[in-house]
Amino acid sequence: MAAFAQKLSADMKIFPTSLLAIALVLPTAAGAQRADPVYVEDRFNQLQQQITALTGQIEQLQYRNQQLLQQLEKMQADYEYRLDQMEKGRGGGAGPRPGGGAQAAAPPPSPAAPPAASPATGGGADQMYHDAMKKLQDGDNAGAERAFRTFLQSNPKHPLAGNAQYWLGESYYAGKDYQNAMTAFAEGYKNYKASPKGPDNLLKLGITLAVMGRKSDACQVFAKFSQDYPRATDLQKRRIDQERQKNACG
Repeated sequence: MAAFAQKLSADMKIFPTSLLAIALVLPTAAGAQRADPVYVEDRFNQLQQQITALTGQIEQLQYRNQQLLQQLEKMQADYEYRLDQMEKGRGGGAGPRPGGGAQAAAPPPSPAAPPAASPATGGGADQMYHDAMKKLQDGDNAGAERAFRTFLQSNPKHPLAGNAQYWLGESYYAGKDYQNAMTAFAEGYKNYKASPKGPDNLLKLGITLAVMGRKSDACQVFAKFSQDYPRATDLQKRRIDQERQKNACG
C-alpha cells in the first residue's frame, strides 16, 4: 500500500510544474500584444497548443490517480478482512494442537478476487488513449484522429470515452477540418452528455459552428448550455458569455 501511496504522491507533484509552465508563457504572450498581428496570432496558437497538452496530461493523471486509489482501497479491504479472520481464529484462546491441528491453523481463504479487467477497461485501452493524446500533443493531428477513432470503436463504454470523443473533435479542429470537428463535438454531446467533457463538447460545438459562419446555430447552442449544464465551471460559463458577445447573440 505504501508503494501505491508514493506513486500517487509523485503523480500529484506534476501539477505545480504544469501550472508554472503556463505562468512562464503568459508574460510572453502579453508582451506580444505590442507586436504585429501575425506574431500575436502565432504566439496565441502556441499557447493554446501548450494548454491543450497540459490539459491532456492532467486528465490522464486524474484518471491514473483514481485507479490507484481504487486499488489501494481494495488492498486495504483485503487486509482488514484477513486481520479480522485472524482475530476470530484466536478467539478460542487455545493455540493449534500438535499434530492434527495443522489443518485448523491454515490461513483463512482470501476473498474472491475481482474479475479480470475487460479489454474495454484494461491497460491496453489506457495505453491506446495515452498514445492518441501523445500524437495530439506532438501536433500530429491526422495520427491523433485515427488513434482516437480506433479507441472509441474498441472502447465506447470506457471511462475515458467521453474525453476521447472531445479530443477527436479537437484533432479535427486543430487541422481546420471544421465539418468533421462539428460532427465529432455533436456526437460527444449526444453520446457522452453526462461525461466530464460533456460541457466542453457543447461549448466547442458552438464555437465550431460560429467559425463555419453558422452564427445563428451557434447562438442556439450557447443558449442551450446554461439549461443543460447549470453546474458548469465558472471558466466555462465565462467562455460562453464571451462567445455570445463575440457572435452578437441576443
